[in-house]
Amino acid sequence: MPITHYLAFLTATVILLVIPGPTVLTVIGYSVSHGRQATLPLVAAVGLGDATALAFSLLGLGALLKVSAFWFTVVKLCGGLYLLYLGLKSLRAGLWPAAAVSKRVGAWALLARRHA
Repeated sequence: MPITHYLAFLTATVILLVIPGPTVLTVIGYSVSHGRQATLPLVAAVGLGDATALAFSLLGLGALLKVSAFWFTVVKLCGGLYLLYLGLKSLRAGLWPAAAVSKRVGAWALLARRHA
């Protein structure tokens, strides 16, 4: 691969990483809710994930998936199952801590009694 293609790819990657998207919004949201020190591992994980995707791309995994419908389907199914696992895990963990839920349920019960 000519160096000009590599530099163009690298430039496009940097531009896409700078544009605020879902990853940047996740990091910002996590930083606001958990503090700066808890955010550093997340930023490192995002960088590692991006570097891994870049390495796989440079090794030709994208070309392999383009010519092999079977492996493309396998990758899609694995990604979908992982997202399903994350969703179920989030639902099992609940949206609020148990103490906050009991306070909110108590408040709703009081409101329901007043209007009944």
